Amino acid sequence: MSTIAASPTRAPLAPLSTGRVRHRGWHLLRTVISYLVLIAFAILYIYPFLIEIATSFKTDADATANPLGLIPETWTTKAFQQLASVDFPRWFVNSIVVSVIVTLGRLFFDSLAGYALARLHFLGRRALGGAIIAVMAVPGVVLLIPKYLVLVQLHMFNSYLGMIIPLMADAAGVFIMRQFFIAIPVEVEEAARIDGAGTFRTFWSVVLPMARPALITLTILSFQGSWNEFTHFLISRNSPSLNTLTTGVAQLVSGQFGGSTQFPLKLAAALLMTIPTAVVFFVFQRYFIRGASAGAVKG
Repeated sequence: MSTIAASPTRAPLAPLSTGRVRHRGWHLLRTVISYLVLIAFAILYIYPFLIEIATSFKTDADATANPLGLIPETWTTKAFQQLASVDFPRWFVNSIVVSVIVTLGRLFFDSLAGYALARLHFLGRRALGGAIIAVMAVPGVVLLIPKYLVLVQLHMFNSYLGMIIPLMADAAGVFIMRQFFIAIPVEVEEAARIDGAGTFRTFWSVVLPMARPALITLTILSFQGSWNEFTHFLISRNSPSLNTLTTGVAQLVSGQFGGSTQFPLKLAAALLMTIPTAVVFFVFQRYFIRGASAGAVKG
């Protein structure tokens, strides 16, 4: 006689408590509010750039009558064509030359100085490191007159050398490279010295390739900093042929090249000025973030 086992009955699911439902509701509401706030701030931040792009393709009358409009009544590229008449191509070339040379110089000299402060033992190393940090706290405007006097005395005023050489090393870059070199294990360098490598060979062939994230970070910061530099170029030259984009566009905005508002012309120049720095950032963005994350983990 076969027996049929009674199948166990599954207990009914307990309904969600009122407290849990309320908690989920509040969590969803906070999430929605957070996203709405972020979207509002994003629009507030992006809107001026949209105005810049739209105004660049407007006529002078349209830009004056409807300055905040994002859709031009008449699309025109006249503002971009007019930039050639204000020597904009020369400004662009000067900015490219200065920014590239300054960036390469900072990569080399900041790396050398950072490695020396991180690894070499010499008298006054700690005092020099403290002085570099102190220099970072000094406002740049305080040094404008001393810079001008030094450039005049060295006969470097109103020349490419005077515009480039004072910018080829900076305290922030030295500090960044020093902190990264400190995080690299000393055993790597000791193995290189056992193989017969000298100090510079160890730095150049062993340590520097390991500092790629820091170098990319320094590349982005150096290029953007030199590209957007204004005060140094203001006191290091007075010849119009040495104008960079920052000083040239500043004269354009001040009305030295025309008496009307010229909003499309000015914003077209500003738009073209932002493109190189945006390209550099987006090209190296993932390396920049990766380097920052690696630095945070090592720190």
